[in-house]
This record gives sequence, C-alpha cells and structure tokens, in this order.
Amino acid sequence: MKKMLKLALIAAAAAAAFGASAQEFPAKDKTVTIVVPFAAGGPTDRVARDLAEALRKPLGATVVVDNTAGAGSSIGAARVARATPDGYTLLLNHIGMSTMPALYRKLSFSVPNDFEYLGMVNEVPMTLIARPTMPANNFKELTAWIQQNKGKINLGNAGLGAASHLCGLMFQSAMQVDMTAVPYKGTAPAITDLIGGQIDLLCDQTTNTTSQIEGKKVKAYAVTTAKRLTTPALKDLPTLAESGLKDFNVSIWHGLYAPKGTPADVQKKINDALKTALKDPEFIKKQEALGAVVVTDKRVDGPEHKKFVAAEIDKWGAVIKAAGTYAD
Repeated sequence: MKKMLKLALIAAAAAAAFGASAQEFPAKDKTVTIVVPFAAGGPTDRVARDLAEALRKPLGATVVVDNTAGAGSSIGAARVARATPDGYTLLLNHIGMSTMPALYRKLSFSVPNDFEYLGMVNEVPMTLIARPTMPANNFKELTAWIQQNKGKINLGNAGLGAASHLCGLMFQSAMQVDMTAVPYKGTAPAITDLIGGQIDLLCDQTTNTTSQIEGKKVKAYAVTTAKRLTTPALKDLPTLAESGLKDFNVSIWHGLYAPKGTPADVQKKINDALKTALKDPEFIKKQEALGAVVVTDKRVDGPEHKKFVAAEIDKWGAVIKAAGTYAD
C-alpha cells in the first residue's frame, strides 16, 4: 500500500511539474525551433523564415528555423514526430504531409496520428509552363500538340514528392495522357532545362515561375487554381478548369505542426500567436511577393486543418496509386 501511495505521489508530482511548465510556455530561456524538411533557400524555407519572424512578438519567444532535408520531407517530419512534446520543436511542411502516406511504403510515423495540427499558413498557386520554342500559343493549341505527340512528351519535376511532381501527376491524369517524367534535384535545374528546350512541360509554384513568365523565358498556359490570379504577370492566364479540365484545382499549402501529446494549453498559445502572425501586414506583404495567399478561413484552427489534410490524403492517395509512383 505504501509503495502504491509513493508511486501515486511521484506521478502526481510529475504531472504537476509538467502542467506548470506548460503554463509557463514559452520559457524566457528557451528557443522555439521550426523544422523545415527541405533545404535552405527554397519556397518552404522562405515561408518558414517569414513566419518565424512574425511569430516572435506574439509568442514572446526567440523562434529559429532549422533545415532537416531529405526523402520528400519525411526525414524532417520524423524528427518532429520523435521530439519532446513541449511546444519547442515544431514542423512547417507543405502538401507533402498529405502525399507521404501514399508515396512511401514505410514511414516511421503516422501523419494523422503522430502530430498535433496547429493551423494552416498559406496557399501557393501553380502554373503550367512550357519551353519557349513550344509551337502552341494557348491551352487549346497545347492540347492538340499533346495529342499529336503522345509518347514523346517530357514533363519535368523537381523530384519525387515535389510540388511539380504532384501537379504533373494530376495533369497527366486529367489529360489521360502518359508523359515521360524527368526528375531533377530541385526546381532550378528543371527550369534551366525547360528554358533550354531539354524538356517540354513543367507545372510548378508561382514562387518559382512568375519571374520566368514575366521575362518571357518560358511559355505560360494556365494556372491551377479554381479562380484566376490577380498578380499582374499572371492575371491574363486562364485556369485549367475553365480551359476544359473540369474541377482541376491544385495549390501548394503550408501548415504548422507539433509532436503528438503537446499540451492543449501550449497548442492554444501557439495557435493564438499564429493567428496574430497571419494578420501581420509585413508577413502578408512578404507572402504576396512570393505569390502566396495567406489563409484567413477556419483552416487556421488545428481541428479544421486536420480535416483538410485528411481530405488531401484521400485525394493525392488516389492520384499516386493510379500513377503507380512509390518510394521505399
């Protein structure tokens, strides 16, 4: 009996200590780290660094970014899934959160079950572009060219699981045409080869393509969002949906996550700070410069973002399964 009482007292003391530490979050002497599962300098890294800056004041803590790249974002995600659930190690990831379950046969974590969903940050539109020597001058002509060149079309992407890879899979499915996928180690070399005419097509984020479109270094045919964009360089581009690919709607979104078991009050503090950061005029300005749209709807709340990701897992799972694209 005494032993049981002693164990109960120890457990109660530990719970009280953990509860107290949760209430004190963030501690003045501790740093909040946002893990980015991609290399420094890329679109997701830029979003994370802008967000870290916008979070510092409302969160009342030093916020830094740490890049843990590799395996289509799964290495960085695994690091956060294993981290102590105290709010000091967070994950900023993009659409990869919804594609990893289908792309990778073996994951050391569960996307639905091993994270606390803190809220959605932004959405980035995508554009369908082609080499500058492409004879087609609009999407109708491009469609005809694709039909005439079946089996000879090279579709570039920035690697397995990259935004351009996923958009390419969706585009092939919608067009009902198989194209030769040409993977690169990042978007920059893919665009270089597109400009040089080594590949025919690429579907990638506006963060990567807008300047190339403005400079007329590539041909642009459409945006992948449900509505046309207002960005000056892209405002005249039709959507793929209005061009004939019904219900085609692809954007690259970013969300914020914590390890499973992070205390509810810590999650609330981070979510409150996130909501404040998303209203920061400077953060909004920086996101607009990237071609991104800051999320203002109910998906900024963790439970709603989790519902959204679950729907995205179903959508992309079907596309990836149909394409037979997997990684070990």
